[in-house]
Amino acid sequence: MSRALLIVDVQNDFTEGGALPVTGGDAVASAISAHLAAHAGDYELIIASRDWHDADGDNGGHFDEEPDYIDSWPVHCVAGSDGADYDPLLVTDAITHHVRKGQGAPAYSMFEGVTESGETVGGLLSAAGILSADVVGLATDHCVRASALDAIAHGVQVRVLTDLVAGVAAEPSATALAELAHAGAALADSGAA
Repeated sequence: MSRALLIVDVQNDFTEGGALPVTGGDAVASAISAHLAAHAGDYELIIASRDWHDADGDNGGHFDEEPDYIDSWPVHCVAGSDGADYDPLLVTDAITHHVRKGQGAPAYSMFEGVTESGETVGGLLSAAGILSADVVGLATDHCVRASALDAIAHGVQVRVLTDLVAGVAAEPSATALAELAHAGAALADSGAA
């Protein structure tokens, strides 16, 4: 069975010191790098996403000077900025495809993004005959949740590696993991995966 690794939004603006930092973001970046060092060969595809918002405009209401932190947010991950770069603790050598999402519009799931050549995550998975995927990254209660739900909707068996994710807050992150489990995702530790 072909397997993919989906790495969601491990970016400077979502790790410590960024515009929207997730506590434990740097630790997740390091842990994903260690996982890749040990297991990159286990995956047919390794796809990483990044928020890549337009510098001009509000990106379809995604940016707001008075954000509600549900549907609107402070400025973050502006295309080409340091904040949009991968966290330096994430070793990207094994990544096979880089996806950018949120260009001019709100986008939480990596399935809403495209590669530089215009490929979608769904298209990449289908073309490679991927039947299962491990999902890791930031943040559990937002983009990890949305990406994993879209992978399930695409017909992929999803495993969320719970030691390789971190969320904005504990309660909504626990709720997101419960929702994913209810939708059919397996929740596992990367050491047992």
